[in-house]
Amino acid sequence: MKYALVTGGSRGIGRAVCLKLAEMGYPVIVGYCSNQAAAREVCDLIAQNGGNAASLQLDVCDKKAVEAALGAWEQDHPDDYIAYLVNNAGVARDNLMFMMTDDDWDTVIRTSVNGLFYVTRFLLPKMMARGRGGRIVNMSSLSGLKGLAGQTNYCAAKSAVIGATRALAQETASRNVTVNAVAPGFIATDMTKDLPEEELKKMIPMKRFGKPEEVAELVGFLCSDKASYITGEVISINGGLF
Repeated sequence: MKYALVTGGSRGIGRAVCLKLAEMGYPVIVGYCSNQAAAREVCDLIAQNGGNAASLQLDVCDKKAVEAALGAWEQDHPDDYIAYLVNNAGVARDNLMFMMTDDDWDTVIRTSVNGLFYVTRFLLPKMMARGRGGRIVNMSSLSGLKGLAGQTNYCAAKSAVIGATRALAQETASRNVTVNAVAPGFIATDMTKDLPEEELKKMIPMKRFGKPEEVAELVGFLCSDKASYITGEVISINGGLF
């Protein structure tokens, strides 16, 4: 059986992606770092809608923790593999660079960049084995394309995600593994709840923040068979804000 893993799947965009992939019929693994209650809530909601889901504690910043958690999952599922991976885990620690702490920089880079590396590297062998195939969707951001003041750490991390996506897509294409990135703009989630929404809406041609479900629809498409010839792409979803 082919499973889908969504890192940072307990809230916001990750939660919406989990629900979408379950709706598409994929058994979903809801990856979470610390909010077990939220992850269980997502699983319960999927089950109520007739889907199959389980939560998995996964600190993507910790290589040993990633290998232990995913290794244990593979031992429990010897005939299955994770064919759909959404590297969604990310954090923001905004500040002007001259005021930014080492921890603010390191935490953001470790979560988005190291996390992508540790999780993807572990799962790639089974995706690529015997032409099984797979789908990898990496969550970048408008910040990784445009650059925003006060977000040098976040912009650096999300730009790195784009570079990794384009390179990895070339490494895996012959094994039927597609690798794409999604770059959301301002989406109404916990991460953006403290932003001055009314002011920012004026910058957006569509005059509103996006919905997590709108991002999830795009991710679902990229994970589907309909997107089998799309790889190495960075797709923006930002209401026209560039």
